Amino acid sequence: MKSFISSISQHEFPESEKVHAKIIRKSIFDLIQKDYSEFTRNSLMSVSELNVYRQKYIAEYLMSEVGELTAMEDDVLKTLQNHEIISSKLGIDSDAANFTFGQRLADKIASFGGSWKFIIIFGVFILIWIFSNIIFLLNKGFDPYPFILLNLILSCLAALQAPVIMMSQNRQEEKDRERSKQDYMVNLKSELEIRMLHEKIDHLIIHQQQELLNIQQVQVEMMEDIMKQLSANKKGEK
Repeated sequence: MKSFISSISQHEFPESEKVHAKIIRKSIFDLIQKDYSEFTRNSLMSVSELNVYRQKYIAEYLMSEVGELTAMEDDVLKTLQNHEIISSKLGIDSDAANFTFGQRLADKIASFGGSWKFIIIFGVFILIWIFSNIIFLLNKGFDPYPFILLNLILSCLAALQAPVIMMSQNRQEEKDRERSKQDYMVNLKSELEIRMLHEKIDHLIIHQQQELLNIQQVQVEMMEDIMKQLSANKKGEK
C-alpha cells in the first residue's frame, strides 16, 4: 500500500489520507505555520492532522466571537472531537431521578391543584359542607353560617398551596432554562459542523480538480506519444 511522510509529525500515513498544503484554507494554513514555521505550500499532511487544526481554528473563532469559552462551548467542542451527540449527553428528563422527594411532591401537588379534577372535587366538598350544615343540621351543626371553620380551612389551603405552586413553577423555569441551554448547544454544534463540512467539501473539490488535471496531463502526453509515433511511421514510409 502506498504511503507518505507527513511534514508535521514525520509519521507515515496511507496515500488516501494525503493532503497538499496548497489546497488548505489560508486561515488554517496560517494556524499550522504558527506551530510549524517550516510548513510551506509544498508540504504534506494527513486528513486527521488537518482535522485537529480545523477544530483548533473553530475554538479560536469562538474565542474571538464571545471573548472566552464558556462551559457550554467547551462541551460542544468536546462532542465534536469525540463524535458524540449532545442530546444523549444532556438529557433533561433523565435528571428527574435526581429530584428530591419534596420537589417531586411539589410537582404532583401543583399538577393536581391546577386541574379540573381538583376544582370539581373541591366544589363538591364545599357544597356538601354548606348543605349539611344549613339544611340537614338546620344551621346548628359543627359549622353554622357564616361558616367560620370552612373559611379557616380555605385560608390554610390557600396559604399552603401558594408556596407549593411557586416551588413547582421554579422547577419548571429550571427545566426551561436547561432546554434553552441544550437548544443553544445543539444549534452551535450544527453551525460548527456545517463549517467543517464546507471545509471538507472544498478539500474534495480541489482534490478532484487536481486529479482531473493529472488525468488530462497524462492524456496529453499519450497524444504526444501517438503523434510522435505517427510522424516517425510517415518518415519511415518515405
